[in-house]
Parts: sequence; structure tokens; C-alpha cells
Amino acid sequence: MPDDLHRRYQEAHTAHQEHARTCTTCTDTSRCFVGARLYETFTRLQDAYLTRQRQQRR
Repeated sequence: MPDDLHRRYQEAHTAHQEHARTCTTCTDTSRCFVGARLYETFTRLQDAYLTRQRQQRR
């Protein structure tokens, strides 16, 4: 059974990367409104996934 959290985390990462590749405003340290939203979603899902992974190893 596929892990829904992992899938959403990876999709958010892909969306952020695709946006960053084409956005002329976003940099590594500064993001446009859309880029900031995509990055925040990616980091939030990544944190949730990694936290769950750590908890499962205990």
C-alpha cells in the first residue's frame, strides 16, 4: 500500500522544483508569493514525513 504522506511530500517537492526552474523572481533565499507557498507546503510535509519516520524507528 503506497504511503500517502510520502507521495504528497514528493509531489510538493516536484511542484516546488518545477516552479523554481521557471520563475524569474525566486532565488535560494527569496521567493515570490507562489514560490513561498509551494516551499512552505513542501517543508511542512517533509517535516511531517521525517517526524513519522523517526517515531516508527523507536
